[in-house]
Amino acid sequence: MSNPLLGLQGLPPFKAILPEHIEAAVDAVLAENRALVEDLLKQKSYRWENLVQPLEEADDRLGRLWSPVSHMNSVVNSEALREAYNACLPKLSAYGTEMGQNERLYQAYKSIEASTVFAEMDTSQQKIIRNALRDFHLSGVDLPAEKKMRYKDIQQQLSQLTTRYEENLLDATNAWSKVIDDEVALRGLPESSLSMLKQNAEQNDVSGWRLTLDFPCYHAVMTYAEDRGLREAMYTAYVTRASDQGPHDKKWDNSEVMEQILALRHEVAQLLGFKHYAERSLATKMADSTEHVLEFLYDLAKRSRPMAEQEYKALCEFAQSIDGIEDLATWDMAYYSERQRQELFDLKQQELKPYFPESRVIQGMFEVVKRLYAIEITEVDGVETWHPDVRFYEIRDSKGERRGQFYLDLYARQHKRGGAWMDDCMGRFRLSDGRLQTPVAYLTCNLTPPVGEDPALFTHDEVITLFHEFGHGLHHMLTQVNHISVSGINGVAWDAVELPSQFMENWCWEREAIDLIAAHYQTGEPMPEDLYQRMYAARNFQAGMIMLRQLEFSLFDFRLHAEYDAAQGGRIQALLDEVREEVAVVKPPKFNRFQHSFSHIFAGGYAAGYYSYKWAEVLSADAFARFEETGIFNAKTGAEFLQHILEKGGSQDPMELFVAFRGREPQIDALLRHCGIAA
Repeated sequence: MSNPLLGLQGLPPFKAILPEHIEAAVDAVLAENRALVEDLLKQKSYRWENLVQPLEEADDRLGRLWSPVSHMNSVVNSEALREAYNACLPKLSAYGTEMGQNERLYQAYKSIEASTVFAEMDTSQQKIIRNALRDFHLSGVDLPAEKKMRYKDIQQQLSQLTTRYEENLLDATNAWSKVIDDEVALRGLPESSLSMLKQNAEQNDVSGWRLTLDFPCYHAVMTYAEDRGLREAMYTAYVTRASDQGPHDKKWDNSEVMEQILALRHEVAQLLGFKHYAERSLATKMADSTEHVLEFLYDLAKRSRPMAEQEYKALCEFAQSIDGIEDLATWDMAYYSERQRQELFDLKQQELKPYFPESRVIQGMFEVVKRLYAIEITEVDGVETWHPDVRFYEIRDSKGERRGQFYLDLYARQHKRGGAWMDDCMGRFRLSDGRLQTPVAYLTCNLTPPVGEDPALFTHDEVITLFHEFGHGLHHMLTQVNHISVSGINGVAWDAVELPSQFMENWCWEREAIDLIAAHYQTGEPMPEDLYQRMYAARNFQAGMIMLRQLEFSLFDFRLHAEYDAAQGGRIQALLDEVREEVAVVKPPKFNRFQHSFSHIFAGGYAAGYYSYKWAEVLSADAFARFEETGIFNAKTGAEFLQHILEKGGSQDPMELFVAFRGREPQIDALLRHCGIAA
């Protein structure tokens, strides 16, 4: 095959990914894949080698073409790229549905499962075939023709609507800015933040200080600005993005988009025989029932609420005592929380930043995983990327064999989707000609960029975010599974996929690891013991409130999909208000439209699955507890986590893998202890 966008097993040629070529390239690969399927189905009998392996290779070829296009649409978004991307979505959706509803293909997979050779296959191959049979049903293979057509139509609409949701959010975020020409209005902001805002203004050819809704800027203003009116304006703009409220152009309002997404999800779930989309969501997850999920979330909320109420009461009293604030507003929360943290623990977040320069954090993080898993990570020069700030690394094991490669895109910038994520560029795969495809990941963050002559200096929260995404990356890259559908993060139950990421966060708190990732950017001195102890003492500051906020999001998401009623619509705001009445101690103002920017569930993979963060946090806390018992850099424990969790990918049930590592099923005690919440 000759396709200018698809290097032969190589890294993506980003410079060749021109918007005007994308649609034709996708059309060509889809046509080849369709022709291949027809040829394969002409055979009289089916085996792994003559059906599944060639289909896996076809899916991988399509994935290697589309992955860099989709990624660039998120990180260097432009009108031309967006147009090409959107033109391909219906085609890709139609192809996926067509394959999932191909009855001859379904029968071919069934014949392999029923054959005598199935028992001789390895567990990865068996898992792939069983997953495929499950996914045929979830794609509507059993439906009558009319309902199959409706399923296909719904899937195409959903792919377009979720993309529109994300585009509205990105456009609303990029469109808002505020230029401050009097530094007095920015009183309270640390020098590093002022320099960042000044640099932002210079880069946009304006004088003064330029504020945007990129998270590093928003967080700095909300945490440090003494001007309450400025905090309110910033908060209002941030929490009303892509909505019918606030200062934004209403053309980006996601209200109707959300309603359409929910209605279509509910319809497709019922088409497939589920009561609602939450039940459909659990078909590919660890949790066994919607009741089990809700019971888990409400139990955690019940345990956390007393602590959260005490924390909120203390914060209100603190704000009243120092500034006479009688009614603590949501735009006051971060500001007075930071000041309260300073008083309680004698700790300023800005006091920590000089100890987390980018180079030290990155190299220290690599040293942490070297000690855990005996791997070496080195930067590779001369690799083409999509932006000058992006760097490229490779991972080699103790035998010198290359295990994985990754792109690292750290900083916030315009035309880049907010948040942090790891995505699959290529998966580990043994091809039919014997070659082994190395897994490649995209690690993307929106951290504070370098300012002036100084390196990028991270907050401790930003360091935790980086470790989290790197945990996902290790899960993807350290796999030893050779079959693409279950290698790395592929095929992993969604409510277990956060285990390796949340697990990595623990090393951001341990003294032995801090000595590797922290050193003063000017002197090279390690973090003083007194500063470390104050940071550690503040670890569970407002842990109850943080827990309840995550549970609020999880319950809202799950109930939104479990309680949808076509006659009433999504009741989105009403349901969110109900959940807040049940579990939240902090009630936002009526204009708050958090849901309009909740892209995890409306544009990501977390619909009726946001609870996964808490579900997996139980797993990760309990897994880390074994390191607490044996030593946080215990080589044997690290090797066993690598062997049983990271290397196995989606080739086995996640509970089986956890039990193999821990020796028992997970217990909630470690999570409650780590959060400071009494069992």
